Amino acid sequence: MRFERKRTRAGLVAAAALPLVAGALVLGAQSASADQPSGRQLLTGTKPLWTTDKADKGSTADTSKVNLRVYLAGKDAKGLASYARAVSDPSSAFYGKYLTAAQTQARYGATASQVSEVTNWLKSSGLKVTGTNKHYLTVSGDVSAAEKAFGTQLHNYSKSGHTYHAPTGTASAPASLQGAVLTVTGLDNSPKMSSHDDTLPAPEPAFVNSGPFSTYYGSNTNKKLPSAYGSKAPYTIKGYAGDQLRAAYGAGKYTGKGVTVAITDAYASPNIASDSAKLAKDTGGQKYKKGQLTQVVPAPDAYTDVDACGGAGWYGEESLDVESVHAVAPDANIVYVGAKSCFDDDLLDSLSTVVDGRLATIVTNSWGDLEANQTPDLAAAYDSVFQQGAVEGIGFYFSSGDDGDDVIDEGVTDVNTPANSDWVTSVGGTSLAVGKNDKYLWETGWGTERAPLSADGKSWDGFPGPFTSGAGGGTSKTYTQPFYQKGVVPDSLALANGGTTKMRVEPDIAAVADPNTGFLVGETMTFPNGKAKYNEYRLGGTSLASPVIAGVQALAEQARGGVPIGFANPAIYDKYGTSAYHDVTDHPLGRGQGIANVRVDFANSVDASDGLITSLRTFGVDSSLSAVPGYDNVTGVGTPGKDYVSSYKPAKPGKGGKGKKH
Repeated sequence: MRFERKRTRAGLVAAAALPLVAGALVLGAQSASADQPSGRQLLTGTKPLWTTDKADKGSTADTSKVNLRVYLAGKDAKGLASYARAVSDPSSAFYGKYLTAAQTQARYGATASQVSEVTNWLKSSGLKVTGTNKHYLTVSGDVSAAEKAFGTQLHNYSKSGHTYHAPTGTASAPASLQGAVLTVTGLDNSPKMSSHDDTLPAPEPAFVNSGPFSTYYGSNTNKKLPSAYGSKAPYTIKGYAGDQLRAAYGAGKYTGKGVTVAITDAYASPNIASDSAKLAKDTGGQKYKKGQLTQVVPAPDAYTDVDACGGAGWYGEESLDVESVHAVAPDANIVYVGAKSCFDDDLLDSLSTVVDGRLATIVTNSWGDLEANQTPDLAAAYDSVFQQGAVEGIGFYFSSGDDGDDVIDEGVTDVNTPANSDWVTSVGGTSLAVGKNDKYLWETGWGTERAPLSADGKSWDGFPGPFTSGAGGGTSKTYTQPFYQKGVVPDSLALANGGTTKMRVEPDIAAVADPNTGFLVGETMTFPNGKAKYNEYRLGGTSLASPVIAGVQALAEQARGGVPIGFANPAIYDKYGTSAYHDVTDHPLGRGQGIANVRVDFANSVDASDGLITSLRTFGVDSSLSAVPGYDNVTGVGTPGKDYVSSYKPAKPGKGGKGKKH
């Protein structure tokens, strides 16, 4: 079976855009150009950038096998994209006029005739159609048949020390299909992950916080430790709970009642129901009602690539997502939709499951990859699902990443995908200080530098130390600037890659992400003695920020009378510069004033038998990214403020209007 790029859990840190739409892929899904073969329609983006002459190792054997997905464009792809913008734009007459899933399929979906024509074309080329649904056809066959069908040759190429096959030119489909084919994936098999497992692994290895802790930010300070930035730094918190997050982000009386939030991840934790129930009980949270948490997951024998994807590691992701949504929106229903692996095809299926069944109006996703690894064919497939969701009133939220500008990953700046899509809300991260009596104190952009305590205990070695992690953000090289960012995102960011074309910038909005000011999560874990038991520990990353924002959006939907917000970005940017947001900067205590806390960890991550490690964690230093007044590439427009949720309340007759903008 062909798997697309492996996706990572984008934020788990212990303690085809078309004309008239939001923006555009620089390389669209389909194309007509002077280079287009007679009688064919190019499927732009299907030739990977790494297929260079230097890497070419010659033709792929005609008898080699391929497994493909042929994605369907539907009867009116341009109309779908245009209506997706119209229903999402507060200034449009069609704002909020959503369609049902059935109406969306009837108006924009592929027709039976289109499916039949695409099927016949593939079969006539010698390929076998092994499955069909609303979105794509699965296809298998040999290389010679694929070359005939898509009008290109497949060669073997060297990449990162491995050999993969890929097209020598852009794939195409017959023009007689009249644009019925959106794109094809699988012509290149980089990387190929072929392992198969029919059971999920035991819980992931345990991680235990050692303490000492602060019960709220700044409550516990060790005066014997060295100073930093002119004062003694407090110990990290044990982990925020729901009441503290709700107070920080203006929940007020709203609880998310009547709203459903979907969560997509890979695999499924076998202990999610009991773990989340115990955490709620231990932290004074609201008890889950019967049926409030449900799961849509593959059959036990359907999971694949468990080892390659680190299957057990996704249990913590699901725990964090479910528990933080419930903490912020305790009355919201939660449906977890698990993919059978961490590869694009399977994660796309989980997103389509939500859209096709309209299982929720808010979808949070804490996974992703670098934009450099994204290919336009897959971007087009993702955007098609996001656009279908938009016309149904469904909004998608993605973590922006945990490595700042990503230079530590690949040596050059990059952003994360699918968070780079102009059809999703990219969620950045902050370090959050909540004080006594749940009082919001301040936030910085999340970016951490670490300096260990010296052997003599009198200084912090290498103060402030190297960058370790931070909220993802930056300027896309793939997507042009969407309409909702115009007039808000500074040109210095939109044009940061050079040239004259303004590009999409991440993130759009932010919430707490720093693991040093993170959320207390409950999860069954495997301890060194081999036994599995429940454990509570502090967790963060933009994997926390995304579900927190999803929970806040559930509160906002309740505030607007249960009417879905849908694709939220136009509304999010429409509120820019008002009291709806905390305008987060890297120096909330004054320009040049550094902030840090002290963290103590078990050297072996479980207990004190191998000693303790004490370090100073400096806030607000996110690689080359900066949180500044106004829009920035760490926190976007900011974090939800005291008036954010209530700003979605319908205006009373004769009243209304927005606050003053910057």
